[in-house]
Amino acid sequence: MITVNKLVKRFGLKTVLRGMDFAVQPGEFVALLGPNGAGKTTFLRILASLSRPTLGEVNIAGFKLPGEASQVRARLGVVSHLPLLYGDLTAEENLRFYARMYGIANSQERITEVLEMVGLENRRRDLVRAYSRGMQQRLAIGRAVLHDPEIVLFDEPYTGLDQDASSMLDVVLKTVAAQGRTVVMTSHDLARAEELATRFDILSRGVIAASATRRQVKKTNLLEFYKQALAG
Repeated sequence: MITVNKLVKRFGLKTVLRGMDFAVQPGEFVALLGPNGAGKTTFLRILASLSRPTLGEVNIAGFKLPGEASQVRARLGVVSHLPLLYGDLTAEENLRFYARMYGIANSQERITEVLEMVGLENRRRDLVRAYSRGMQQRLAIGRAVLHDPEIVLFDEPYTGLDQDASSMLDVVLKTVAAQGRTVVMTSHDLARAEELATRFDILSRGVIAASATRRQVKKTNLLEFYKQALAG
């Protein structure tokens, strides 16, 4: 579903990704972990076709980046710590706007389905600027899956959320993953990542330093695995 070979990303004289290899199978939920500055957000921006690689090959759902970016975007949903919503529109109006962009037929039915999934059906006609941070993030996930993408990228989706909002987001993320989508999520929250993901990749010094499945990590624990990967 996602194949990355020898990916390099430079910003001027600074090299962030140094020949990174990465692969995700259909239906996997991969948590991409690593310290600040490791290049996690840069990598997700490349996968989302928002940034061009300096060198290397990136294939998503059978299409190459950056040359086939429009085909990739049609199969991709992206959620960052910024909700990318219009505050002066209602939740329903926001989703209707994005439905037009994606060319979704029978969009009203799909909008209702998505609002129910993220728990906002009873607030569909409220302006988004009146939403809490957690509600905005749940609506952002609704926006990202509105066109039923095969792959969803989450870049630090829990940033700025309190405990209650984070718990509600857990439920939404599990629902998204349970529908058979391929998910890649960056996070600083190891406990949440351990609960959600089926695989854990540690990004350090511009490459994947270690990778393990949930079953492999359970033999020790994710924190120990993370520490050992960074120490190596």
